[in-house]
Amino acid sequence: MLTWKDVINFSVKGNPKPDRRVEKTEAEWKEILTSEQYRITRLKGTEMAHSGALCSIYDAGQYNCVCCDTPLFDSTIKYDSSSGWPSFTQPIKENAIKYIKDSSFGMVRVEVLCNTCDAHQGHVFPDGPEPSGLRYCINSASIKLERKENDN
Repeated sequence: MLTWKDVINFSVKGNPKPDRRVEKTEAEWKEILTSEQYRITRLKGTEMAHSGALCSIYDAGQYNCVCCDTPLFDSTIKYDSSSGWPSFTQPIKENAIKYIKDSSFGMVRVEVLCNTCDAHQGHVFPDGPEPSGLRYCINSASIKLERKENDN
């Protein structure tokens, strides 16, 4: 289980190696993404609080990067943080997320990116629930829910 100390270490000392890399030109990204997805994932934008389509959905499944389809978060670790963005306590795998120190807007935060394609996802904060204490605050436009099929 990742902790805030692990997040800081990754942001300072380097991130875990991803399982694969996906790289495209800006023109290729613009071709496959909506303008909102492009603004958020490639230009490091954010959506307004409580506006994202996945904020209040808690269906079983996994959340994949909208750019490269890499699994990032599992629905079992999604929770209602009341922050206005989908929130998770852990990535699906330690090497799914890349951590970058972000000093924009006069504050220091840790930006989270898809480690496969460098798509901006949001930020991680040390104010989440136990046991990890982490809150991955993710833009709905940067992820897509792959719903788990019922076995019935």
